[in-house]
Amino acid sequence: MWLGGGGGGSGRGVAAGLFVRYFSRERAVNVRKINPKVPYPEASSIAQSLYQVIKQNGPLSVSNTWIQAKEAGVSGLNSKTHLKIMLKWMRGRNMLKLFCNHVGSSKKFLHCTLPEDPEVTALRNSPENKPHAQRQAKRRTKKKK
Repeated sequence: MWLGGGGGGSGRGVAAGLFVRYFSRERAVNVRKINPKVPYPEASSIAQSLYQVIKQNGPLSVSNTWIQAKEAGVSGLNSKTHLKIMLKWMRGRNMLKLFCNHVGSSKKFLHCTLPEDPEVTALRNSPENKPHAQRQAKRRTKKKK
């Protein structure tokens, strides 16, 4: 009765339904406030080790990250749950990016490193950008003469 609109045909029921649906959701977790469960210097060293593992082996799922971290001998990780907390902590500090890979009806969530994005570095180092900068440098030297 309250949210159905009363059968009057008006859009109040739809709007009320959207309103209820929007405000009944939980807020997203603030990943910047994740507690890494270890002292900060130790968390920082674990994060650097995990960053190197993910950087070397490309985008990894959580289970593959756990396997690679054990093989690399990352010290300080107590369990897979602790690894997940550390990965969340690293995402909050913009060290990692989490993206979803759709394959049919299944999804794979993969972690990758943020700063060394291969497309961006390829664009920066492309020969198309360098001659432009050289031409501008030549123009500046001609103007000074």
